[in-house]
Order: sequence, then structure tokens, then C-alpha cells
Amino acid sequence: MSNEAGTKPQGAPNAPKKPVGKGLGGMNLSGLLKTPEAAPAANGPLELDMSLIDEDANQPRTPNNPGFSPDSIAEIGATIKTRGVKSPISVRENPDAPGRYLINHGARRFRGSKWAEKTTIPAFIDNDYNEADQVIENLQRNELTAREIADYIGRELAKGLKKGEIAKALGKSNAFVTQHSALLDLPDPIAEAFNTGRINDVTVINELVTAYKKKPQEVTDWLADETQEITRGSVKLLREFLEEGGRDPRTIDAFNGKTDEERENEDDENSDENSEPNS
Repeated sequence: MSNEAGTKPQGAPNAPKKPVGKGLGGMNLSGLLKTPEAAPAANGPLELDMSLIDEDANQPRTPNNPGFSPDSIAEIGATIKTRGVKSPISVRENPDAPGRYLINHGARRFRGSKWAEKTTIPAFIDNDYNEADQVIENLQRNELTAREIADYIGRELAKGLKKGEIAKALGKSNAFVTQHSALLDLPDPIAEAFNTGRINDVTVINELVTAYKKKPQEVTDWLADETQEITRGSVKLLREFLEEGGRDPRTIDAFNGKTDEERENEDDENSDENSEPNS
């Protein structure tokens, strides 16, 4: 029995349907043309173009800081060249230059990266950052000189802040702030010894200032001897020689927060423990 005209034979495959609206004119190519932006990993640092980053002109460390010496930068730069920057720097958006950033902390890593000819650097953006935070960061890393600390305290005092407020903001004792603020107005012979690096101990400087107020000429003559080693011990002997009676045992050391009496008692206790026979 023959098939009727126009009737599709059984089992014949369906003719493919002609696509409708699938030509180039009907396609949305925007998804193909748009390049997706690189996104940092969750809570991870950005990889910032170094040409967009500036150092903070008001940072607490001065150009003469030992950490900024050519040798120091070359040392960290050599490490960065071979290993990269392992600890991201912190930056904030520059309010005076949209699209640019100011360094909160990490200036040495930034300079070392320049030395290593890097074009990008890992960084976290932290806009809630101020000068006190910069000082605290560097204090914790022991990267500020006594002069830099004193200069910061001087700027804060000029703003009308009290020493106790500055100490609280830095997480330091009042004695720490008082002793460093004394560096802002030193007698000339002591200032010269400090500025030339003969004295780096803030406590020693304050001891000399106390002695100088009573015997200025004797202290000046003592400092004039460039072979004289200036230590806590030698200054203590000087004050005893000048009949000052030595340092007041109740004086609080700016760095360890203890008096001489407390330190001597600790030394005696340690000595007693070390003298006990082993069981």
C-alpha cells in the first residue's frame, strides 16, 4: 500500500528546524567583549601599582632613620627581589589626589620594592589610620629613634594635648612621655652629645640634665672629653662625684617602667635563685 502524497514516511527523521533569531544581529556580544576585573581573594590584600603610591610626608620616621639608610634598603630589597613582599603594606586613600594612596606603614618595604624594580606591591587599604597609629606601629617594631619619638610628642603637645593623653594614646607610661619630651629642649653640651650619637639612652640624658641644672660647668667639662664613655654607670658615678647622691632610687625608668629599687630587688632575687644548690 503506497503512502499518500505528502505523507511523511514512517521512521523518517524530523527535518532540522531553522534557527530563529540566532544570527549575529540577534546576539548579545557585550559579555564576550567585557574583560572581567581582577578581584582580590576574600579578606586578602590588593596588588597595587607602585606608581599610584606615595610616602606620607608626615610619617614619624625621618630621612636619617637608620632603617632608611642605603645599606638597609638594599638589604631588604635583595630579599624582596628573590622572595617578594611577604607582609603587605598598609595604605589609605590620598584625600588630596583621588586614585592615589598614602603609606600608613611599610615605607621600608615600599623602598625595598623600588630597589628590586618591582612594579606592584601587596597592600591593605585602611582609611581609619592616623599619625598616632604610625608611631605605635613603629614603636612596637623598635624602628623609631629617641629624637623621632620626641618630635612626635612635641607636635602633639603643640596641639594642646597633655602628656597623660599622649601616653595613653601610645600605650606608654607618663614617664616615657616626660623623659622623651625633655629631649626637645636640651642644654647645648648635652644636645650636642645626643645629636652626634654619643648618647642614645633617654634615661641617661635625663640624668645628665638633672646634674647639669646644678653643676653646668662640671657636666660640660665631663662631656668635653670625647673619650669618656657615656653610660648609666658612668653618669651615676659622675653624679656621686658631684655630690648629687646618685640617682633617686624612686626614679621610674621610661623603658622598663620600674624604679632602681625594684630592679635591684629583682637582681637580688635572681642572684639568690642562682646560688641555690641543685637538687
